[in-house]
Amino acid sequence: MFRDRSVRSHLARPPVLRDRAIENLRFIRETMERSASFTAVPGWGGAAMGITALGAAIVASRQTTPGAWLVTWLIEAAVATAIGAWTLGRKALAGRVPLFSGSGRRFTLGLCPPLFAGALLTVVLYRAGLVSILPGVWLLLYGAGVATGGAFSVRIVPVMGLCFMAAGAVALFSPLAWGNWLMGAGFGGLQIICGIIIARRYGG
Repeated sequence: MFRDRSVRSHLARPPVLRDRAIENLRFIRETMERSASFTAVPGWGGAAMGITALGAAIVASRQTTPGAWLVTWLIEAAVATAIGAWTLGRKALAGRVPLFSGSGRRFTLGLCPPLFAGALLTVVLYRAGLVSILPGVWLLLYGAGVATGGAFSVRIVPVMGLCFMAAGAVALFSPLAWGNWLMGAGFGGLQIICGIIIARRYGG
């Protein structure tokens, strides 16, 4: 009788150990996936940036000079940057995601260089009187930054970047009036849609 019990106990152990091993491997895999992806990209913050961009597109379309048009979008860029930085910081803090190490550092290094290049090109193109090219340049470089930085984030982020690049490619060969509305569609509509998706799937 005792021998039968010991045999049954011995036979019951492998499945238990196997189940525990599978659970441990699943936990390790999920932890590695979270650490490899920068999940602090703000969803609702992105949607808010999109709303302000739609407003900027409407205001910019009513401007009568290239300089006034440019100032409108530069103000929008400053507002959107403030919203994005604030909501990203809040989400990172709430999720205990480091901003300047690991995936956060890689995300930043992928995003910032194209934005810096866009800022320099804005000055050069405006001085050269090529304001009509700016919408395409902005959309293209912002998309490039989001796509490269998003390679270290959740899947929707690099997809959003590629969509921005596509809009930028169209805007490069369009009149300024078309470029303005393409920016409204990209920085506004696309940002709102992707922001809502991020907020619902990955939180805030």
